[in-house]
Amino acid sequence: MAEKSSEPAMVVDDAKSGNEVGVESVSSNDDNSPPAVIGVPLSWKLTSILLVSAIGFGSHWSSGITGAMKSTIKRKMKINNTKFALLDASEDFMVTVLMLLSGLVTDKIGGAGAILYGNIIITIGSILVAASAQTLSYKLMIVGRVIQALGDISTQIAQYKIFSSWFPPNHGFASTLGLELGIGKIGAFVGKSSANIISKNTGNFANVFWAAVGINVFTNLMTGVFYLFTRYANKKFIPTADPATGEKLTEKSERWNFKAILELPWVFWVVMLFSLFETSTAVVFSQNATELAEMRLGISNVTAGWYTSLMQYGGFFIVPLLGIFIDLYGNRISILAFCGAGVFTAMCLVNWTTSLAGTSTAFGIYAFAFCFGPTTIIDSIRTSIWDQNIFGSAYAIKITMNNAMNIIVRVITGRLQDADSDSYTRVTIVYVFLAACSVAVSIALIAVSFRSIDLRRLQWTRKQRVKNGTLINERKDVFEGENGERNRGVSKWCFGALCALVVGSWVGYFWGVAAGKSY
Repeated sequence: MAEKSSEPAMVVDDAKSGNEVGVESVSSNDDNSPPAVIGVPLSWKLTSILLVSAIGFGSHWSSGITGAMKSTIKRKMKINNTKFALLDASEDFMVTVLMLLSGLVTDKIGGAGAILYGNIIITIGSILVAASAQTLSYKLMIVGRVIQALGDISTQIAQYKIFSSWFPPNHGFASTLGLELGIGKIGAFVGKSSANIISKNTGNFANVFWAAVGINVFTNLMTGVFYLFTRYANKKFIPTADPATGEKLTEKSERWNFKAILELPWVFWVVMLFSLFETSTAVVFSQNATELAEMRLGISNVTAGWYTSLMQYGGFFIVPLLGIFIDLYGNRISILAFCGAGVFTAMCLVNWTTSLAGTSTAFGIYAFAFCFGPTTIIDSIRTSIWDQNIFGSAYAIKITMNNAMNIIVRVITGRLQDADSDSYTRVTIVYVFLAACSVAVSIALIAVSFRSIDLRRLQWTRKQRVKNGTLINERKDVFEGENGERNRGVSKWCFGALCALVVGSWVGYFWGVAAGKSY
């Protein structure tokens, strides 16, 4: 029998009927029986966050080690920068091929099952990567990374899809993201900072990848617990409703949403434009940061690993606080502008200052500014779309777009570095250009938000969003009705541009493969 939650009931106004909609509990017809629980209790939500964070700790630990060991992998496996770039680009390539389909499937079947199966596949891939390092087989490492990508495709969307079904915008979604991403930063810091230490102390760099296999086994255990927990929770509790709009939040969709991804609102696409430049800057710079520190600062790979780990992940305590701030006070566009400006400043220093002080300052600014990006972007995606049940597809578009851009940037910067005698002189100019584009987009967003209610929703505080719940529903009706034809045209044009970017990334990938073979 269902237990009574101690969390107070939340009540919202139904925009159409004016009736109060309870989202926590209702009375049973039988006066002798306790009320049935409807909303998921806070204690269950917190448990789910901790379980997903444990899963994220393991996956982030593994994700940090390849970049930390770039110079070692190149030396041991006798590969150049172009071939190293293809290690990451191969994973990005598989993501661009299958991520959109994965988003649709996750929306249909829910996130818990996708996480379970995806992590099993990731573990298989990690074993092959470790074996490739042991045997110094570059081709086997490519195969292992591709298999890891197949698993990662399933898991990237699933955990945030679950969060979106339990937490509405401005009511816990950003806080949940912040906590998970903060713990993930700790995991990535431990992995990246310890990678070269394990390699040096054990005398075999392959042991770093075997350690990753062990971490992935732990991740699988946590995933199994989370899968059982979620299945039980879905049977025990009825979905919550959004306090502002009255929308019922669900983990699974009753139908396939093929049409929905072609008709996402233009606000979503402008957030994607910012992410296109800012996220790609951060991903590719982070991948090369350890080797860059070795060259610029004249330090060992172990010291560089610690140095860049602190740079990338030292702000782990900021991210949960940022999530709480966004839930209460909104201002997502302003935060994106701050993040873009900070990363741009850091990239300018990286490009035009080669001194110890200048490089250290650049890394410090980047470490602080980048903390404001991922949580804000993901929460902005959730806030910008009209229907929660297509969040998986919307987030899949973001991942597809970023990975397509990453392929292009990785291959270009790899070739530039090889052509410049392994120097980063030409590479850092690319970082500056991408960061400058993100700043330009954020400035445009601020300007347009003064005129557009739809875009200004991203700035709303919790109180403003609840107060304007009826307005949100009215704007949705206008988007789909009165302005429907024009909006659908804009959305389809944006989706077409995404497809062109993906095809361009495939061309870049195979060009990189051909270029790598020429060495």
